[in-house]
Amino acid sequence: MVAEDEGALRRPGGPRPPDLLRLHEAVASLLATQGDWRRAYQHLRSALDIARDGSLRDALTSSYNRRYLDERLYGPVTGWHPARPRPPLAIALIDLDRFKRVNDTYGHLVGDRVLRRVADLLQEELPEDGFCARYGGEEFVLWLPGVDVGAAVRIVDAARVRVARHPWSELQPGLRVTISAGLAHDCVTEPDAEPSPERQLRCADTLLYAAKRAGRNKVAYHDAQTTRLITHSE
Repeated sequence: MVAEDEGALRRPGGPRPPDLLRLHEAVASLLATQGDWRRAYQHLRSALDIARDGSLRDALTSSYNRRYLDERLYGPVTGWHPARPRPPLAIALIDLDRFKRVNDTYGHLVGDRVLRRVADLLQEELPEDGFCARYGGEEFVLWLPGVDVGAAVRIVDAARVRVARHPWSELQPGLRVTISAGLAHDCVTEPDAEPSPERQLRCADTLLYAAKRAGRNKVAYHDAQTTRLITHSE
């Protein structure tokens, strides 16, 4: 368990040492007493950045939290202007399959470790400016900017495969974890409209249910004509 926590401190986006905020504040106070206002201000800005980033991270998984996701969902679409083509965006809503069974069988402490590990696996191989956010409970969102439909499908299915192939039995004998995903790409969801990530997320939610109904451990997405499922087994 200690090794896992140390790894979390080292990985990008992992929790910072808990005293770093106070350290910047203390240095800023010391510099202010010495009249070095410029450097004191720099340390205060660093402290504020750390505090803000911490408030946007999920405490359990260190992925971004619902607050950060809402800022991206309801804020302005970065880089979009009516006079030029808008950047493509794919949004995937991901759910752990039968996660209640994991908690009931192995306990909530194991369930928490599963959530942390899944979050780590989902954050691998994301595109530039992409991120993973915990949507709530055992649901996560992958935000995938600047990729076409084919690339988005490959990214999300690669995440599904990583989770399915992870050696979960090393955590608990007999443990198996899979995920299902609904993937919405704006060029298919709303090809002629101003981009709306909120509508995309609702579309991804509908597709997630399609993946669940089809048997779980699948990715459901729209192409130009219909809903498709990635169904190959591990």
